[in-house]
Amino acid sequence: MSGLNLNTPRPIDIRLHQASRLLEIKFDNNTECMLSCEFLRVYSPSAEVRGHGAGQETLQLGKENVNINAIEPVGNYAVKLVFSDGHDTGLYSWDYLYFLGENYAAMWQDYIVKLEMAGYKRTDTQ
Repeated sequence: MSGLNLNTPRPIDIRLHQASRLLEIKFDNNTECMLSCEFLRVYSPSAEVRGHGAGQETLQLGKENVNINAIEPVGNYAVKLVFSDGHDTGLYSWDYLYFLGENYAAMWQDYIVKLEMAGYKRTDTQ
């Protein structure tokens, strides 16, 4: 997901709803998605989360209440998200944001299953 595909829809509006901890993204193909800050944090494209190859991912625990403190544009192809837990590495390219939006339900369920398998109980205070 690192290269930029010229056919990928581009965001035309990105809005952070801090109270609900949701990032709303509208793309130029009329696709809209709402991604939770927790989801974006646990699926960060950073090496810290994804590792340096398949099977090296690190399951992120305790991110239920994480928020986004800042959204910084990176050229015309990505944003850097600065999270309330201090995490600020990993660039969210338009391709990756669109991928996350399109695959949100399956990826969220996969995350929940991995947490359960690790014996972790989410404490969603929202």
